[in-house]
Amino acid sequence: MLKTSDEDAIRHMVEKWMAASIAGDLPTVLNLMADDALFMVPGKKPFGKAEFAKASEGMKAVKFEGRHEIQEIKIFGDWAYLRNYIDITMTPPGGAPSQRSGYTLTIVRKNGDGSWVLTRDANLMMP
Repeated sequence: MLKTSDEDAIRHMVEKWMAASIAGDLPTVLNLMADDALFMVPGKKPFGKAEFAKASEGMKAVKFEGRHEIQEIKIFGDWAYLRNYIDITMTPPGGAPSQRSGYTLTIVRKNGDGSWVLTRDANLMMP
């Protein structure tokens, strides 16, 4: 199957998100999401970009390692969804590592400049 330039751009966005997350580069991660982004995770009410930023600020000292494998991308004009498998290890300073893995279902939107941003994310990662 021939990849489209939009598919390549979405894959690049996911790679950039993962690299920025591992590097602790919160400004880059925030630039990869729409202002009205909404996240859904087990056991919590849906939350937005501001809550994501606040939670991330509280984890600055945590070391992240991880990998991902995009399972599927479907593009519908300026919208797309992707299924992704993520495996993350988080190690707090002086603490024991904890691992989470699982699938995400993410909806992304193409901006006027051709870049893609996350708008909705259902994260099913579990310990």
